[in-house]
Amino acid sequence: MVKKLNRWDFLEMKREGRQCVLVTAYDFPTASFAEQAGMDMILVGDSLGMVLLGYSSTVPVTMEECLILCRAVRRGAPDTWCIGDMPFMSYQVSAEQAVENAGRFIKDGDMDCVKLEGGVRMAGRIEAIRDAGILVMGHVGLTPQSSAALGGFKAQGRDAAGARAVIEDALAVEKAGAFSVMVEGVPREVTNFIAEKLRIPVYGTGAGHCDGQVQVVGDLLGLFESFTPKFAKKYADLAQVEIRAFQAYIDDVRHGRYPAEEHAYHVLKGEEEALKELFKEYA
Repeated sequence: MVKKLNRWDFLEMKREGRQCVLVTAYDFPTASFAEQAGMDMILVGDSLGMVLLGYSSTVPVTMEECLILCRAVRRGAPDTWCIGDMPFMSYQVSAEQAVENAGRFIKDGDMDCVKLEGGVRMAGRIEAIRDAGILVMGHVGLTPQSSAALGGFKAQGRDAAGARAVIEDALAVEKAGAFSVMVEGVPREVTNFIAEKLRIPVYGTGAGHCDGQVQVVGDLLGLFESFTPKFAKKYADLAQVEIRAFQAYIDDVRHGRYPAEEHAYHVLKGEEEALKELFKEYA
């Protein structure tokens, strides 16, 4: 049995310069495959709304949807560090709301920690959750839940003023007691500075090299076709594999090739005559 990594392992990886690898997953089989491959962390991201449920953004995602999928992921990856992504309006209202919902991810979702978006403005929420004994991963830079306020899904920190804002957010996350922070959609120069400045691990997605990388499984496996972020790298094209498999199945059924003899069940030996008599009753 593989030993599940913990927060101290991730801190040691940062100190030793070893890269941490994270991927999103939202179901039992994907989580199981990720664990078998040796993934360091699995994020049950609110991207599930777009990749799995077909929403146009992450905003409609509910706590109930997240918790159902968190439990599925945990069943698939019992020995991998799993992160529950707090959905929009599950922590913004108050510190009390943030703590209660973070607790649900731990108790009901069987997650190891939670992730929430926001730096300076959410430092109080991070601190409150930390004080409740729950580990928090921060998320700064491009924060999809507040993309409307940011002017859309745009890279952040591309000028000095923007870079200062991202750096201040990352510092606030660390000061509030988060055990790590994810930086999204930020120039690599800014991310590199943040990773060197912070003592906690800094994980990037579309943010250059730092202490580790995060990718959305739909992008990585070629399962999400609505759009592909610039920073995503496709390692497979499973959407086309599935489409071809469905087409082959349709063709086999329509031309009588499926089901074939090897797919059929047969009457038990010695029951043939009894079956004929049964059919006569209904003739």
